[in-house]
Amino acid sequence: MTPRPPRRPTSRPGGTSRPPRRDVRPHREVRHDGVGGEQVEGRQAVLELLRAQRRRIERILVADGQDPSEILDQIEREAARRRVLVQLVSMTRLDREARTEGHQGVVAMAAPLPTESLETLLADSSVFLLVADGVTDPRNLGAMLRSADGAGVTGVVLPRHRSARVTATAAKTAVGAIEYLRFCDVPGIPNALLEMQRQGVRVVGLASESRSSLYDLDLSQGPVALVVGGEERGLAALTRKRCSDIVSIPQSGRISSLNAGVAVSIAAFEIARQRRSSQNN
Repeated sequence: MTPRPPRRPTSRPGGTSRPPRRDVRPHREVRHDGVGGEQVEGRQAVLELLRAQRRRIERILVADGQDPSEILDQIEREAARRRVLVQLVSMTRLDREARTEGHQGVVAMAAPLPTESLETLLADSSVFLLVADGVTDPRNLGAMLRSADGAGVTGVVLPRHRSARVTATAAKTAVGAIEYLRFCDVPGIPNALLEMQRQGVRVVGLASESRSSLYDLDLSQGPVALVVGGEERGLAALTRKRCSDIVSIPQSGRISSLNAGVAVSIAAFEIARQRRSSQNN
């Protein structure tokens, strides 16, 4: 009698496991059209994906044999409520499927993040945009998106080329913030900034070498766009020309200690503070 092949991990409810695919190293995720977001990893990020009910979720992989956890129970309850397939797989299988090192035993596959036109974002009653001009590190992008959500950014503008997408790494770093942000991908940042200025948006670029301080600007009222450049080259030349202001964040140390993600966090929350103070007065 021919011996039976080993059984694959079971799935629930009623699903079947896909054959394992080749391992994908972190930071080498495949790029897609749009801004990405098809694979979400990490417990909080997957829970927010379920809670937001913003896009279709194809399936959720959960590693079998994990210690009991309230957040894992929440994921299971939310998935059941939304009738999302949850598959129990081995940790080895999950490691192969995952695109980050810190998946925490949970990986979800979903439809890409929805995008909107720049015109739609500019029609918001209180425009506060984050514009990423050539940010290539997905961890930096994820940190920016997490801060953008916390600061009340109404839309994120990303270029279609030479920029990080919302990969699994970015989504994991953002800890679920991507599910609540509005995204727009544009062919070129300079033209997008020009359109913003035509619509009365104050475009503020961050550049560490600028002698003008962020804290000297009155950004308490009116539409504003915060622009951050790439990690190595900063703002592109044409992007600088399209900015209403170029400012820096004053520092007391002898070296520049702020990376792009931290700089965006400080600047976004400063703008949020000014806008909140204006509303309270």
